[in-house]
Amino acid sequence: MTRVAAIDCGTNSIRLLVADCDPATGELVDLDRRMTIVRLGQGVDRTGRLAPEALERTFAACREYAAVIKEHGAERLRFVATSASRDAENRDDFVRGVLDILGVEPEVITGDQEAEFSFTGATKELTGSDHLARPYLVVDIGGGSTEFVVGDDHVQAARSVDVGCVRMTERHLVQDGAVSDPPTAAQITAMRADIEAALDLAEQTVPLREARTLVGLAGSVTTVSAIAQELPEYDSAAIHHSRISRERVREITEWLLRSTHAERAAVPSMHPGRVDVIAAGALVLLSIMERIGAEEVVVSEHDILDGIAWSVA
Repeated sequence: MTRVAAIDCGTNSIRLLVADCDPATGELVDLDRRMTIVRLGQGVDRTGRLAPEALERTFAACREYAAVIKEHGAERLRFVATSASRDAENRDDFVRGVLDILGVEPEVITGDQEAEFSFTGATKELTGSDHLARPYLVVDIGGGSTEFVVGDDHVQAARSVDVGCVRMTERHLVQDGAVSDPPTAAQITAMRADIEAALDLAEQTVPLREARTLVGLAGSVTTVSAIAQELPEYDSAAIHHSRISRERVREITEWLLRSTHAERAAVPSMHPGRVDVIAAGALVLLSIMERIGAEEVVVSEHDILDGIAWSVA
C-alpha cells in the first residue's frame, strides 16, 4: 500500500483525499476525505481574474489540508487545479500561495486531463461489473466546466466545455448583483440555450449517444441524488452508486428552478455553498440526460479526486 494525498481545486470547491492505494489489486482505502466551498471562481467569468477574497478562502483551506496531510504521513501529494485557475490572468498569485503552504506547485491541468482523471476515478471499481452496460459516459459537472468522457476500460473520447453550476448561475441567474429568487422564465430559457450549445460542442468530439450507462459525478449530481432519496442529511454511502431516473431528475430540477433561496436552504442534505448554484447544476444534468436519452444516471462519489490519487500511486 502507498499512502498518498490528492487535492482537487475546482471553481466552487477544494477537496482533499488521503488514501492508501494498492495498484496491484485496485484497492483504494480512504483515510480522510473532505471538501470546503471556497468559490475560487467568484467573478472569473466576468473579470478574468481571481478575486483576493476568493484566493484567501482557498489558502485558508490549504493550510487546514496541510495539517491533515502531515498528521496522516502521506508519502506523496499531487495538487490539481481546474477551470477557474486555468482561465485567470493572475493565476501566478494562486500558484505561489499554494507552493508556500503545501510545498507543491498546483498543476493547472487541461480539460482533457481533467476528463481522464474523472473517468479513472469513477469507473475503476465499475470496470468488469456485470450489471452495468458499457461503454460508459462519465459526466463531471463542475463549477466552471463540465467534462464528458466515453470509454470502456479506457478513455475513448473526451471533451471539456465551459458550462458549470457557478458559471451558468453567474452568467444567467444574477441580476443587480444577486441571484434571482427564483429565476425568471427568460433567464432559464437563456441558460438552457447556453447548455444546449455546449452539448452540441461536446458531441463534435465525444459520441455521447453511443454510451449505454451514464455515470454522474460531483456536487450538483450527488446533491440531486440526496434530494431524490429525501435523505435527512448528506450521506455519501447512500449516494454512492445510487440510481436516479430521468423523470425524478426532471421533477427535482423544475422544483429547484422555481424555488426560493430559503426553500433550497431548508433541504437537509444541501451544503450551504450549493444553495445558489444547484438549480443550474441540476439543469445541466437534466439537459444531458434528455440529449442522450438516458433513462437513469448512476451517481458516483468517486471522481477526479480518486483519479488523481491513483495517478500518484
